[in-house]
Amino acid sequence: MFLSAWRARCAGRLDARLPWPRRRAALRHWRRTRPFWAGLLLLLGGAELLLVPLSPLTVLVSLGLGGLAALGIGLALMVAGLFLWCTPAAHHYVSINALILSVLSFAATNLGGFLVGMGLGIAGSAMGFGWTVVREDEANPGGADGAGGAAEVPDPAPARGGTARKVLAVGLPVALLAAVGGPAPRAGAAAVPAPRTPPTVTTTMFAPRGFTLAGVTEVPTAGGPLRAMVLKMTRASLTDYRLTTRDGGPELGLSADSLDLSGEVTLYLTRFSGCLEGLVCLTFTPDTLPVPPVVPPFVFMTQVDAEQALVTADLIVANGLRLRAGGHRGAAP
Repeated sequence: MFLSAWRARCAGRLDARLPWPRRRAALRHWRRTRPFWAGLLLLLGGAELLLVPLSPLTVLVSLGLGGLAALGIGLALMVAGLFLWCTPAAHHYVSINALILSVLSFAATNLGGFLVGMGLGIAGSAMGFGWTVVREDEANPGGADGAGGAAEVPDPAPARGGTARKVLAVGLPVALLAAVGGPAPRAGAAAVPAPRTPPTVTTTMFAPRGFTLAGVTEVPTAGGPLRAMVLKMTRASLTDYRLTTRDGGPELGLSADSLDLSGEVTLYLTRFSGCLEGLVCLTFTPDTLPVPPVVPPFVFMTQVDAEQALVTADLIVANGLRLRAGGHRGAAP
């Protein structure tokens, strides 16, 4: 009540000093009858997603599919913001769709416009979902008309429904983010036994083709089952591929200028680290941070360092394949 009275006094002073009181009162009345700030945040988030692929940033490799997805998602978020302004009655449906697009922009549009556009979209979606019409006593506290004679707006929803919507507005983004970035589902176990100690693999570029499905399973080895992440895709391209064994016997090294895998490609990895789109470096493991269940085809990794338990594919094409055999690991030269 104290804040409401203070706001009413400040509004009265501003009305007495600023010009066009009737126009400002009409604008204030229009703003209070719809999720104005939610729509504004969606407009800003969509505009940021549109500007990133069109800007001359050197970190962007090319416009490509990721840029086209940024244009589509950015325009969709801006349209959603306009819909919140023009059709506030449909704010639940519009906010849920805007929230899904905002979360998907992380993988499809240059990390969600470097997290700025994605953050604005998630905040605007949550605010739009939890919006309720301003009550009569809130719009005009103490009988003072801070809007300069604007019409009073009744509240069509009870207070209990408004509280539930606010709780959903906070919980829905958290639930969706947890579903996208949470633990991966279990996948089928590998039929071919893997080595006791997985060899290390390095590559300067790992680019999957098609959607990548990920999970966690146990791979049979000579020393017992080993938990590993499973990545399934239709094709994959690796540049400057290097594989080195580390099972305590003679060290073997396999290298290739490029390695192309096609068909039913399945990778079993106990550790997978690299820089997402060359920007954000992450380390994935089966127990701490598994790979998300679905990875769009726009995502690629650079400076990859992994422990590869097993790999299967219908066709493997190597360019510049070389095999190196050395002494026992750790032996004196």
